[in-house]
Amino acid sequence: MYNAFMKKLLHQWELEKRRCQSCGMPLQYDPKGGGSEADGTTSGLYCSYCYDHGEFRDPHLSLDQMQARVRQLLRKRNAPWYIRAYMAHRIPTLRRWRSR
Repeated sequence: MYNAFMKKLLHQWELEKRRCQSCGMPLQYDPKGGGSEADGTTSGLYCSYCYDHGEFRDPHLSLDQMQARVRQLLRKRNAPWYIRAYMAHRIPTLRRWRSR
């Protein structure tokens, strides 16, 4: 039982590391596998919805606006309130928002 728990925990840890560092979406769910850098390579940090050709798609987006966008998207997908709250709470910890 302990090994199964540890495997699940390690798997979750890996998923957490591979989230878009702008919106928090797991990169495994991005249809393009991630955004693109200026040289055309795939970004390992940002999803294709947030980042394209080496720059953010909406560079003037504020932290509050991103949190509202994430809440709204999760509401459309019928996510429970606690998931919406948790994900919005996590946004400021992501790389794009830490320096602001």
